[in-house]
Amino acid sequence: MQQLSKRSPLLSLPGAVPAEGMDEGVAAHYGDLFREQRALADGTGFVDLSHRGVVTVSGDDRLSWLHLLLTQHVSELPAGQATEALILSAHGHIEHALYLVDDGETVWAHVEPGTQDALIAYLESMKFFYRVEVADRTDEFAVVHLPAGSIAEVPDGVVVRETAHGRDLFLPRAQLESYAERSGPAAGILAYEALRVEAHRPRLGFETDHRTIPHELGWIGTAVHLQKGCYRGQETVARVQNLGKPPRRLVFLHLDGSEVHLPPHGADIRLADDGPDGRKIGFVTTSVRHHELGPIALALVKRNVPVDARLIADTTAAAQEVVVEP
Repeated sequence: MQQLSKRSPLLSLPGAVPAEGMDEGVAAHYGDLFREQRALADGTGFVDLSHRGVVTVSGDDRLSWLHLLLTQHVSELPAGQATEALILSAHGHIEHALYLVDDGETVWAHVEPGTQDALIAYLESMKFFYRVEVADRTDEFAVVHLPAGSIAEVPDGVVVRETAHGRDLFLPRAQLESYAERSGPAAGILAYEALRVEAHRPRLGFETDHRTIPHELGWIGTAVHLQKGCYRGQETVARVQNLGKPPRRLVFLHLDGSEVHLPPHGADIRLADDGPDGRKIGFVTTSVRHHELGPIALALVKRNVPVDARLIADTTAAAQEVVVEP
């Protein structure tokens, strides 16, 4: 995925270290990774997610139209209720992940950095006669995350997407710096990612590749509604749900804390009993350092890998916890 986001003005805050790769444009951390994690876990501070894309859909038919395209049931989505949804290929592979809320007049969604252009192109191609308007609002609005339990203020008129994991604010980009001044301490994307991995929450472009299907990541239920059809890729979802099993499954890894380096995204996973030259049975998707759990990771492994098997992630010993049942 190509990163097309702007450089955040909050990179000028004291101690800010720029993130790399998909999260380029915001801070990886502000000088103390574990302190930032603890602050978020305690419900204080905020995370600058202004590199993410912001897309809106307005018009009288917005919910009924999106219902035909998304994996989630949104035709009667109440105003203010957050949800998440996927767009699949014709073969059921995940192409887009949307984190959305309707404010009563407009659906607001934030998406992975650099994916908004392709998403909008697809949505525009599916408008036909429906009364909808699709817009890229990334230049106007920045996403700011407040952790669960936060009592930080939300400016009047700002659209909020609230879940069990916290609140995502669609903040006017011009207010980003002034909001940060009164809502600190700032936490970097690495702290946010550590808590995401701890919660076993998948992310497009990290836990997915070109052939990932929703069942493999546990996105059934949270982003896929099994009692609706009429969307691209639904046949694959129904077939796996009713007749088959996904070829891979998401696992949570406890990594050997004596290792200095974390296994990178895409690093091979092998069975420990097979040695370093054993066959590849999966790959690391996200690895992080957690303030309490130490080095941890998410990974995709073949479905038939025993749940108690000892693994090697790159060169690091790993013990697995089940996220998606085999």
